Amino acid sequence: MKQNWKIGELARLAGLTVRTLQYYDQIDLFSPSGHSDSGRRIYTESDLIRLQQILSLKELGLSLEEIQTALKGDQISLSDLISLQMNRVKKIVEVNQKLLRELEYIADLMQKKEPLTIENFTKLWSTMRISHEEYMNKRREDLNLYFNRLSDLLEKHTDL
Repeated sequence: MKQNWKIGELARLAGLTVRTLQYYDQIDLFSPSGHSDSGRRIYTESDLIRLQQILSLKELGLSLEEIQTALKGDQISLSDLISLQMNRVKKIVEVNQKLLRELEYIADLMQKKEPLTIENFTKLWSTMRISHEEYMNKRREDLNLYFNRLSDLLEKHTDL
């Protein structure tokens, strides 16, 4: 098996874009073990293992910030990973339960034909905003990845 990979080779191997790997390096999430004489990033087998951990944690739904926290040490324990995921799920459940209570309250007022106030709507909107923030953050990450891949594709075709 090959011992060292350039950034493009690793990107293809991992199904990522070069820009994604550069971004991970920029935010100190995933940096190469070394550089060539010309300054190009060189990745080793241990780098591949770390990238696999990152991609696995990302697949579980952790944000890049949560992944950084989880991987601060050289190893991450399974119990730490489970704890992080449990906390994340608890937060989502709490926000969704609050949203459900707000919606039920508004529906109850409407059913009783009681007037709705601005405070009713602003409280509901605030809860809805919090509920949708995580969805939007995930969507933003997906779009950035898509645009990075598109950009890499366009760069390849303009180089021909």
